[in-house]
Amino acid sequence: MHEGIIIAGFGGQGIILAGKMICIAAMHEGKHVSHIPSYGAEMRGGTANCSVVVSDEEIASPLVPSPSICIVMNKPSLLKFEGRLQEGGLLVYNSTLIDLEPSRSDIEVVPVAANDLALQAGNIKSANMVVLGLLLKLKPEIARLDSVIGALDKAVSARNKALNDINKEALKLGYS
Repeated sequence: MHEGIIIAGFGGQGIILAGKMICIAAMHEGKHVSHIPSYGAEMRGGTANCSVVVSDEEIASPLVPSPSICIVMNKPSLLKFEGRLQEGGLLVYNSTLIDLEPSRSDIEVVPVAANDLALQAGNIKSANMVVLGLLLKLKPEIARLDSVIGALDKAVSARNKALNDINKEALKLGYS
């Protein structure tokens, strides 16, 4: 198993945190991982994406020029990364914020109303956890849900730990 993943959206959507949690959980399960965050000049509201690699074998390069999986949380990210996705790859997108259908027919496309489900869980800021839960359901070889839930305390900053119960609920909603 070797998955190159791009997670992209606006700064403040928890893009980098989602990638970090995948890595912590997969590493806990004995897999090899890499994580490269990328921020726009503006933190909140600017662009943010991260490249994550999860593999059963050592990783030769942490770069993900042609991902097998893309998770996009906003329209600019869809427009930027859809074309880079490998043929047969998986595209998960936040249909709450993206009002157009992806254009490719050679990939698997899964929309999820991430913001709506995050509100149902208790806080719109947990939309990243919704898409992460869905990813784990679609690609269980990346990491188990319980491993990702266990990574919350390690990955979430001290000032945001109060949201961990909501994050757990959002992960479960996305998974189901």
